[in-house]
Amino acid sequence: MNVLTRDRAHPVQLMLNGQPRRATTEPRQLLSDFLRHELGQTGTHVGCEHGVCGACTVRVDGVAQRACLMLALQVDGCTVQTIEGLAAETGGDSDMLGDLQAAFKRHHALQCGFCSAGILMSAADWLQRVPRPSEAQVREMLSGHLCRCTGYTPIVAAILDVAQARAAALATKAEHV
Repeated sequence: MNVLTRDRAHPVQLMLNGQPRRATTEPRQLLSDFLRHELGQTGTHVGCEHGVCGACTVRVDGVAQRACLMLALQVDGCTVQTIEGLAAETGGDSDMLGDLQAAFKRHHALQCGFCSAGILMSAADWLQRVPRPSEAQVREMLSGHLCRCTGYTPIVAAILDVAQARAAALATKAEHV
């Protein structure tokens, strides 16, 4: 068992957006700060630093997590996905928008953009578990995020648009089998 000491940095190895990465961290460094400052993933925003606003949401081993509530050492050996890795997972590549990102753009669900990365990461995780949500369900999922600009209506529309498009694509695929 590794003994952690506060007076030295400790190695962390992880899969970050599909790429193996290794860096060192102090035992008390938050995952949000580690991603931004050690690994250059500046799309992960730090808002309230209390897990309330949702701006720092990332996926750890496929599950949406608040990066400001986790220590960097907790992701040693894990798979972490940030907003920078979302496009490839949702039908795009590094130079294209994924379907969720494109829907946010199409529905004008982006204003200042500070909360957008966290909302997109939560929505990506949530739509895998709830592929055909109602508007009320989308609003309930969004209740864990603070957005001061959009009023949430275009965000809800974008998420519902993606859910409907994905359901239609699955139905078309099933017809051709």
